[in-house]
Amino acid sequence: AHGKDKLREIDRKLARLTHEFSDNVLKDTNAYQLLVTDPKDVEGIPASALEDAAHTAEKKGHKGAWMFTLQFPSYHPFQQHCENAALREKMWRAYMGRGTSHQADNRPVLREIATLRHQRARLLGYPTHAHYVLEERMAQNPETVDKFLRDFNAAVLPAGRKDFEELRALKKELYPGGGDLKPWDTILLAEKLRQRKYDFSEEELRSYFPLESVIRGVFTVAEKLYGLEFKPRDDVPVYHPDVRVFDVLDARKEFLGLFYCDFFPRESKKSGAWMTSFRDQGTQFGKKVRPWVSIVGNFTKPTASQPSLLTMNEVKTLFHEFGHALHGLLSRCTYASLSGTNVFWDFVELPSQFMENFTGEKECLDLFASHYKTGEKMPKELIQKLKDARAFLAGLMGVRQTAFSLLDMAWHGRDPSGIEDTEAFEAQAVRDASFFPHIPGTSVSPGFSHIFAGGYSAGYYSYKWAEVLDADAFEYFREEGVFNRQVADRFRENVLERGGTEPPMELYKRFRGREPDPRALLRRDGLIQQTH
Repeated sequence: AHGKDKLREIDRKLARLTHEFSDNVLKDTNAYQLLVTDPKDVEGIPASALEDAAHTAEKKGHKGAWMFTLQFPSYHPFQQHCENAALREKMWRAYMGRGTSHQADNRPVLREIATLRHQRARLLGYPTHAHYVLEERMAQNPETVDKFLRDFNAAVLPAGRKDFEELRALKKELYPGGGDLKPWDTILLAEKLRQRKYDFSEEELRSYFPLESVIRGVFTVAEKLYGLEFKPRDDVPVYHPDVRVFDVLDARKEFLGLFYCDFFPRESKKSGAWMTSFRDQGTQFGKKVRPWVSIVGNFTKPTASQPSLLTMNEVKTLFHEFGHALHGLLSRCTYASLSGTNVFWDFVELPSQFMENFTGEKECLDLFASHYKTGEKMPKELIQKLKDARAFLAGLMGVRQTAFSLLDMAWHGRDPSGIEDTEAFEAQAVRDASFFPHIPGTSVSPGFSHIFAGGYSAGYYSYKWAEVLDADAFEYFREEGVFNRQVADRFRENVLERGGTEPPMELYKRFRGREPDPRALLRRDGLIQQTH
């Protein structure tokens, strides 16, 4: 009984602390504003982002100025285009300092979270929190995850180093007196390098991705693959006027569930994007219960002069969350606790990341990518450039994701009670997957909500793990035709409908006819040659 009480107390504390962690990140995100009054300081920033910043400034009583915030639709274009390095550094430090301010310091909070998780694992008979979590994952133990991450890192590190040196050389060329490459230069230089290599800009792409078209596009993909239909509902109560609701019907016109979308930033809303289920599919008291599923994002709001336009990454994000939604909506299980996305955590990202693949296919882009002013379809030359650019900086991005995963495993694969200095501990944990020397006063952990306030503790590796699965799965579709109904039916019947009712590897093998080929991901990222 004492053990049970202790466990209850730990769980209660963790619920409070993870909420506090999330709250602190939100506080720091909302607290920071960069006010710019000199037009020279906003040179290079696209008109759409400036219009947004002018609107924000005016709302706060600074007419004629620009205000940039740490909300992604404001932060990202600023870092990508602002030529003033001092201001970029300021913004970067503020962003990297979320969760370290005096009024919202997450460092003691996260150490306590990690320590309590470790205590709970010991209480339940596991050596560490990672052992406790991974027992119910495809990976099964920390050793497998560690080997997976180190093998992947070894495969991408040479390409990552090459990407890094390319950005470094570009900085020397474009800014001869600007010193060595710094972390706040990478987004800016990556965009310049991409424009130089592939001759298109993020901004040019956005014109072809008005939010409404992308939503129609993702619905059409679901119709082509699975015969689904989405019908708007305006009689369902919503928690905010921005939220929209759709009935989802299958090919036989049978009701599958409700689909909610909530796409714009608000002060009370955390950043990022996610899918959530208000009601899971299942059978209750002999009655079939259909799911209510929601996807949430933080896309740029429409203005008087233009609709909400998405970047290529945001298009991928929408397709990604929609993949989670389909996992919930197409579920056919008896028990709600095993239905939809209630699967092993390193399997849950397969349906979502699988959907992202469609955003690089001409057959898919032809369905919805059209210019918001003229309605003309995205030219095939631009689509080809997009395809060519798909592996752009894949090495650098791969190393970055590995660093996040290694950091997660470092916090959760040991007894953390002796860790005093969060920053030093972090620098040590990611040293094999980092090209920049550590910059004092900055760290990822205090703002790393995924692992300290979300469900990804000892689970961040799942993104990469599932990428191996989704790259392999999509190769099957490419071989047979990206909208091949037979292959889609196999994916639906063996993966999307089954929830967590069987071991995920068995489900995957039934869909694919074999175990996943880990080289599929390296092929997709251009790190090894295509075989055909």
